[in-house]
Amino acid sequence: MKKIFSILFMTTFLFTACDGDRGPQGPPGPEGPPGDGSSQAAIFEINSDFRYINDSNLWTTDLIAFNEFTDFEVLETDIVVVYRLDAVGQLDDGSDVDEWSMLPQNFFTDDGTIQYVSNHTFVDTEIFIDGNYDLSTLDDDFTQDQVFRVAIIPADFYENASFKSSDINSVMKSLNIQESDIQKVKTLKQ
Repeated sequence: MKKIFSILFMTTFLFTACDGDRGPQGPPGPEGPPGDGSSQAAIFEINSDFRYINDSNLWTTDLIAFNEFTDFEVLETDIVVVYRLDAVGQLDDGSDVDEWSMLPQNFFTDDGTIQYVSNHTFVDTEIFIDGNYDLSTLDDDFTQDQVFRVAIIPADFYENASFKSSDINSVMKSLNIQESDIQKVKTLKQ
């Protein structure tokens, strides 16, 4: 047993001691296939009224189909982030500024808590208002004339970019999307 161990030890030592200079770098590999151009980004804005679903005790928008707002295919791996317009504030110079919050977003009412949430596929998204009490009497301030922005961000860009996804201005800047680039739909009525 000692002889076998000694032979293994010497063989290991011999191979590790034979480390010489590195040889020249090999030739570059073949070029990868061209991209299909489908990894694109978009931000669009909708103004929507919610409708109440009695059986579920929640409010919902209609399905918002991405192909109505984009001219590219949204991939299953793309990131979809929804923002709600909270208010229009004013800057020191007197100009208006939109104040956006990323969903989910909670509100604490006298009756309990409500939450704006969204779900999506790579085809569409839907926005809901859920809560922990009977929402049938929820104030119109929460359910009517609500403004949302939907951001579709390629997964590879999302993983490698340095922006705060909770800040729509940071997302727009990182994606090089200007306010004038955002398609706005006046109203999706229920």
